[in-house]
Amino acid sequence: MKLLRVGEAGNERPALVDERGVLRDLSGSMEDLTALELSPVRLAALSALDPAQLPALSGDTRIGPPLADFRRIICVGLNYVDHAREVGLDPPAEPTLFIKGCVPTGAFDPVTLPRGSEKSDWEAELGIVIGTGGLYITEQQAADHIAGYCVVNDLSERAYQMERGGQWTKGKSFPGFAPVGPWIVTSDEAGDIGNKPIWLSVNGRRYQNSNTANLIFNVRQIVAYVSNFFELEPGDLIATGTPAGVGLGHKPPVFLKDGDVIELGIEGLGAQRQRVHAWPK
Repeated sequence: MKLLRVGEAGNERPALVDERGVLRDLSGSMEDLTALELSPVRLAALSALDPAQLPALSGDTRIGPPLADFRRIICVGLNYVDHAREVGLDPPAEPTLFIKGCVPTGAFDPVTLPRGSEKSDWEAELGIVIGTGGLYITEQQAADHIAGYCVVNDLSERAYQMERGGQWTKGKSFPGFAPVGPWIVTSDEAGDIGNKPIWLSVNGRRYQNSNTANLIFNVRQIVAYVSNFFELEPGDLIATGTPAGVGLGHKPPVFLKDGDVIELGIEGLGAQRQRVHAWPK
């Protein structure tokens, strides 16, 4: 299934995408798409519904963040060899973890840059959505804890991240710096998640063009590793890292500016589009 939420911010309703790409209203089956709906039992009940019997929704309505209550965004840094090298860092021996401290936004919502920002950057990433929590999960058990997958744009202000001391989190957490979706694709529909083309363009120019097969640490390894340090809970979102092609990696660097349009996607998981705005004067 492809599960999403549609409507104006703060007033979204749950929905799914049927085989023909029509949005279908799920509000008769649940009040909202929350972490509780990601349990295996609830997902099985949803998959038993006949989409043709659900009311169709307008295709031009806003698509919001696909879950009402994402609990936290746990990020894996430097998880593609080519990206680590382009920013002048060695590929890690273990996954590099940090927290992204902002609330997810919709895949097509506008992005406002921080006041005075000159080094805001893009990062197309595969997101893992946890449906069943756990601590000390093994790699063999990891798939049982994953509800589905989504596209994440891990937007970053590089000056805040790399020039202001402390942790990376300060460069990752500005409001609106976590477009997620457009939907969550459940594990049974996602296919081979370890072989998905991933791409990102700015103003029509392709900057990132890779495949999840190039992850240093794969999905099962990531879930198992993270669960040694976090007790994972339903609604946790793990962003698995970005491939080469970020603005910082270019010579000279290329950073986001007012009026830019970012487009990104992962095969089978959907695509995003954001227009960038400068901080209001």
